[in-house]
Amino acid sequence: MQGPRPVVLSGPSGAGKSTLLKKLLKDYENIFGFSVSHTTRQPRPGEVNGKDYHFVTREEMQKEIDAGEFIEHAEFSGNMYGTSKGAVQAVQAQNQICVLDIDIQGVKNIKKTELNPVYISVQPPSIEILEKRLRDRKTETEESLQKRLTAARVDLELSKEPGLFDLVIINDDLEKAYSELKEVLLEEIKKTEESRKS
Repeated sequence: MQGPRPVVLSGPSGAGKSTLLKKLLKDYENIFGFSVSHTTRQPRPGEVNGKDYHFVTREEMQKEIDAGEFIEHAEFSGNMYGTSKGAVQAVQAQNQICVLDIDIQGVKNIKKTELNPVYISVQPPSIEILEKRLRDRKTETEESLQKRLTAARVDLELSKEPGLFDLVIINDDLEKAYSELKEVLLEEIKKTEESRKS
């Protein structure tokens, strides 16, 4: 894998990963690139194939997984999701820092590869605050909300494993969380900017 070190962002839904990422992508336009995940679920209204996800059939995805083309993959509510080597290489080929938004299982799978990313966990100050954030979004049914909270509890428990993450950000103050994120990525950002000048 050539190019700058990728960044793995992990953490439960509602911890604020997307918000932090949006700020990062806005402040460092063209420095970061997203790896586009594969999924077997149907596109939601407005989602674009190749931009939001690579929408594929279960057969296609299984074939590529068997061929060793995936860095990590998992199954949620009957659908497969995963990150292909090609998706990461496509970002690195543009001399961008590849950002992967991955759950804790994916993090453990990536540890077994030679990807060597910077591992960052974004966490809520508490489960109660997380629940409030998810409820305020008003996008969840009670059942899916409870599923997310259960997943979040497991996620937070597993993320305590020593050495799993290079940095754990407790997102109780967005500006503070953002400056912590920037600080840990500054070296890679500088390297990327310099390699572009040469």
